Amino acid sequence: MLASEIVDCHVLVIGSGGAGVRAAIEASRYGDVALVSKSIAGKGGCTTMAEGGYNAVLREADSCTIHREDTLRGGAYLNDPALVDALVTEAPERMADLIRWGAVFDVTGERKIAQRPFGGQRFPRTCYAGDRTGHEIMATLMERLDATGAEVLNEYAVIDLLTEGGRVTGAAALDTRGDLVLLQADSTVLATGGGTQVYDISTNSAAGTGDGFALGYRAGAELIDMEMVQFHPTGAVYPYDARGRLVTEAVRGEGGFLLNTRGERFMERYDPERLELSTRDVVARAIATEILEGRGTDQGGVYLDVTHLAPGEIETRLPVMLEQFLAFGVDIRKEPMVVAPTAHHIMGGLAITPECRTTLPGLFACGEVTGGVHGANRLGGNALADTQVFGKRAGEAAGKAPKREKKIDPEQVETLKGMLDAYLAGSANPAAVRRELKIAMWNGAGIFRTADELGGALATIDRLAGLPLRAASPQNLIECCTVRNMCTTASLVVRSALLRPENRGAHVRKDVTTSWEPAASLYGHTRISLQGARIEQREGTA
Repeated sequence: MLASEIVDCHVLVIGSGGAGVRAAIEASRYGDVALVSKSIAGKGGCTTMAEGGYNAVLREADSCTIHREDTLRGGAYLNDPALVDALVTEAPERMADLIRWGAVFDVTGERKIAQRPFGGQRFPRTCYAGDRTGHEIMATLMERLDATGAEVLNEYAVIDLLTEGGRVTGAAALDTRGDLVLLQADSTVLATGGGTQVYDISTNSAAGTGDGFALGYRAGAELIDMEMVQFHPTGAVYPYDARGRLVTEAVRGEGGFLLNTRGERFMERYDPERLELSTRDVVARAIATEILEGRGTDQGGVYLDVTHLAPGEIETRLPVMLEQFLAFGVDIRKEPMVVAPTAHHIMGGLAITPECRTTLPGLFACGEVTGGVHGANRLGGNALADTQVFGKRAGEAAGKAPKREKKIDPEQVETLKGMLDAYLAGSANPAAVRRELKIAMWNGAGIFRTADELGGALATIDRLAGLPLRAASPQNLIECCTVRNMCTTASLVVRSALLRPENRGAHVRKDVTTSWEPAASLYGHTRISLQGARIEQREGTA
């Protein structure tokens, strides 16, 4: 017997955040859809946690041209222009879909969708629902998904993609009992979200372990720009268990000031024009520099202050932030927050076409697991738009793909069973491996990097990846598979970072001097796959 269960569908969607659910909704118009969620669909992942907003051009004074320029400039011109064009032109249409489906966003006195300013943008184009924007979007999408008849498989962890003759034909997963389940599909959509849980301090949910990057890589897909990891400037610093919890950019968008312990509004030194609303890479480096140079707090952060705003404004526009910090014993209406950078978003990922096709036949991808949309640095508010624009595109393209004879390679299944049996007989504690990996990434592949530090991190990753992980029971097999994925994703990040000998966007090498502006960079994408790794270079560069 190959597996305890075999599921057959036209389109398999792996991931249940904003991109995955949107893809499933669209694909359901073309045939049977199965959506697999590592957690509970609509409740896990990062979309439901997203607080700030959704970027869309909705005012005559704004334009898609300006949004495009802001996105390319913010991404240090490493973005794929065709993907950016799709994002900025279709984001308003996808926002209209959400409104039509019942999403409730804040509105102005003229009953137009309200928009707030976010970093790196010349126009207030970030639509929001207080600071619960992602939750509102997910609630709306889940209601829509319920009406499609798509099959939702909750708490199934995909451990590998299935392939036959170089084509993706589905996936292998584990259920909560640790039993192997095979999922056959004509088309497969990867929408597994991000992976910054490979870092010690991260905003990602527990599910953000880089599974999709690892799944795609092991199956043979090409990934680009995996070195581009965004550190959100403002994560909570204390209490210890809350380290890294996101303090939304909306706090700065609503007028919050960043102050060091001298009371200086220090962004005047780093970006005197945009100040707190500079791009995230600039603000994160500024905060890190203030801390490293001794102008940070005893807790290892800086102050984010909104006490100059009216209490009612804070209560209305930042209710989650107010509630979160009150739970920490801090009333942000009366005292500042203490914040520091935290690993937040991976801009790189699977290389895709505008139709969300990967380099592997039968495999589509959308959302944070893909690269090219955000370049070297993502603008706040573009990620939620990304989920809807490319979730729709991926679902449609996968749904329109032809039906094929489905085959399962028994040799691949037997190899997977052998790996699972080895975990049951292993000796290394996966929790300890995970902990050491996260610290190695934080210390060696953080905001500031050197070749020596990256090399040290890679040596640790390689050693950890070779350890015989132990599952205490079949139910613990998922934990071993997750740590395997984390080691693969961490390796992809570090190996890609070693390839890029320049400072660009979120990637800063302290041992490298860059003498050109990003738009004139000598380098293009880093590309990494089972076939090898390289960085694109302009003709004439060494």
